[in-house]
Amino acid sequence: MQDESPTSPYPDTPFDVASPPRREFKARGSFVVRCESCNLPRLNCLCPYRVQAESRSRVWLLTHPIERYKPTNTGRLIRDVLPDTEVFTWYRTAPDERLLDLLADSRYAPFVVFPDDQEGYADRVVGMDSVIEHRDAGRIPVFILLDGTWRQARRIFRRSAYLADLPVLPLVTDRQTRYRLRKAASSDHLCTAEVAAELLHQAGDDRAAEVLDDYFEVFNDNYAASRRHAKPEEPTPAMRRLLAARQGG
Repeated sequence: MQDESPTSPYPDTPFDVASPPRREFKARGSFVVRCESCNLPRLNCLCPYRVQAESRSRVWLLTHPIERYKPTNTGRLIRDVLPDTEVFTWYRTAPDERLLDLLADSRYAPFVVFPDDQEGYADRVVGMDSVIEHRDAGRIPVFILLDGTWRQARRIFRRSAYLADLPVLPLVTDRQTRYRLRKAASSDHLCTAEVAAELLHQAGDDRAAEVLDDYFEVFNDNYAASRRHAKPEEPTPAMRRLLAARQGG
């Protein structure tokens, strides 16, 4: 059998001496000093604008494992604003036990937020009036957001047996995306935080929707500015509103 160990290019010189170690790999942006809380560069830190809000509706995020670690993911903004937000990582063969327990809890009325333009589940599609009816009956409405690309969201929807019996709530809105950090296939494809804000607004949780909208706007501006190693022009209207809210104004 041929020896598969590395050999030196110099016959009389040990391999580890003839081949000096490579320089330590540094990823793009690795030298940037980041905030440990929001993970943005300190120059563009979101923390001064973080405001929590109450809502009668809840948001549960079912996040694709690839999406979870993307710095441009907006799902984490929802949890910053709504402290009762639950975040679960989706695995096809290993559903989260806590999620299964919450789905079985009669206090909640969960709705899977997904378009109604696919085949096979037309009998499960409901409107926002169903959300309001459950809330008025004393249950807590829950918007389950499939957090990932459209392709990933479709996979989560189709391959999660524990979602198969839940009502499907399509988002009906004329809102156009303001998200600038990734290129959307269409201007009516909203990012996760925008979807949550619109649903909260339609469900009557206007204050929570407004705070989340402003927080998303500041994230959008600050992250875009961080790519230029600069700060956005301050104060923007969204920044002023959030700062005033933090000061109790």
